[in-house]
Amino acid sequence: MLISRASRAATLAACATFLLATSACGTDQPEEATTHQVRLYGTDGNMLNSYPAELKERANLVDGMKGTTPLTPLPEDFKNRLRTVDPKLGDFLYSAEAYDAVVISALAAQLAGTTDPAAIAKQIVGVTNGGQRCEDPASCLALARNGQDVEYRSVSLTRAGFTDAGEPATASYATLHFDGQQLNDGKTEFVGAGDESAASSKAPPKPKKQRGKAADAPLVLGGLLPKTGDLALANPPIAAGAALALKEINAAGGVLGEPVTWIDGDDGTNPEIAKATVASHVEAGVHVIIGAGGSGISRAVLPEVVKAGKVMISPSNTDASLTEVDDNGLYFRTAPPDSLQGRALADVILRDGPRKIALVARKDSYGEGLQGNVREELERAGFGSDRVKLLTYDPPEDAKAAPVDFTAGAKEIKDFGAEAVLIIGFAESAQVIRALADAGVQIRH
Repeated sequence: MLISRASRAATLAACATFLLATSACGTDQPEEATTHQVRLYGTDGNMLNSYPAELKERANLVDGMKGTTPLTPLPEDFKNRLRTVDPKLGDFLYSAEAYDAVVISALAAQLAGTTDPAAIAKQIVGVTNGGQRCEDPASCLALARNGQDVEYRSVSLTRAGFTDAGEPATASYATLHFDGQQLNDGKTEFVGAGDESAASSKAPPKPKKQRGKAADAPLVLGGLLPKTGDLALANPPIAAGAALALKEINAAGGVLGEPVTWIDGDDGTNPEIAKATVASHVEAGVHVIIGAGGSGISRAVLPEVVKAGKVMISPSNTDASLTEVDDNGLYFRTAPPDSLQGRALADVILRDGPRKIALVARKDSYGEGLQGNVREELERAGFGSDRVKLLTYDPPEDAKAAPVDFTAGAKEIKDFGAEAVLIIGFAESAQVIRALADAGVQIRH
C-alpha cells in the first residue's frame, strides 16, 4: 500500500496522540503490561533472508522481528531476469538500485558522447528528469544515441527522478516480517516517502548524437561492492542487479559503439580494503565506480575518488548526511537517504504501542545517522528522553576480530524496561540479539 508523505505525517501525528492516551496504535494489539516482552525491529542491513543464519542454532530468535528497507514492489519479470545471472538468489535488497546505478551511468556516458567522468557526471541527474520517458536500457540507449534527452524510469526509480544533489527525490519502503526464520512475503507492506517536487529541474548539457564509435570508448565500470565483511550478506542481490544491467546494456549494443567493461572489486565493508580497490580502479582506468556498499565506506574513500576525478554512484548508501558531502559533483546514489527511512521506521514501531524504546546502532555514519533520524521522529511523536534509550556498539574491524560484545548494553536495555528494540546494523548485529536473550530479555515471537 502506497501512502503519501502528507498522509503518513497525519497518521503519525494521530498515532502519537492516541498513544499518549492508550499506549496502542495501528492494527496490532498492544503489549500486555505484565509480560515485559520485547519486540525486535531491524533495518535494511539485517532484514534479509540470509540474516538468521548469523544466529546459527538460535536462528529462531528473529521470528516476530519487523523492520523496514528501501524496496519497491519488484515485478516477477525483474526477479526472473536477476535469476538468470544468479539462480541461487534468495534476497532482492538493493538489486533494483544496483541495476539502475549501472544503467544511469551508461546512459549518462552515451548522452555525454564521451567516457570522460566529468562530462558523465554532468548528465547523471538529467538522465532521470525532463526528457523523453523510457523504461529499459534498449529503448533509452536508442534515444540517447539519436541525441534525444531521456527521462529514465525503472524498478527502483518510479515516481520521480534525482534531486540536484544526485539522489532519489522519492522512495518506497517495505515493512518486512520474520516468520519461521525467513521473511514472510505475505505480510510485506509498502509505503511511499519523499516529495516529487524535490526532483531537479535543471537542464543538463545538450546530448550528443552518436556518429560512429567514440575515440575514448569503451566505458569502464568498476565494482566497489561488499563481497566480504559485515555487509557481505547483502552482496548477492546487489551484484546480481549490476550484472543484469551490464548484460542488458551490452545486449542492446553497448555504449558509444563498444560493449561496457566491468572490473570487479571488493569494498570489504572496510575502509582500507575499499581504498586499495579504488586505487586499483584508478590505475586500471575505470571511469565510474559502482559502490561502495556501506555509507561509511563511501565516506572514507570519496576523497580519493574525487582526487582522481572519477564518478562514484552507490546503490546502497543511505546515510542522510551524504547529501551534503563535499564531492565536487562526482558522487551519486540510487538508494534514498535515511531521513526518509527514519519516518517509515518510527511509524512501524509506533503502531505496536511501546512505552519505552531502545535504539541500538553500529557506531558508524550509517548506524548513528539512522538512529538519529528515528529518534527525531519519535520526539515529534511525544517520546522524551525518559522513554527512548540510545546505545551504540563498535563493529568488528575485520573478519579476524572478536565478535561484538553487547553484554553491558543488553543489561541496560533490560533495566530500562524497553518494550521495543530497534537494531541498526549488518551481519554483526546478530550478536546484539544473542546478548539480549542471554541477559534474560523476553523476546516476543
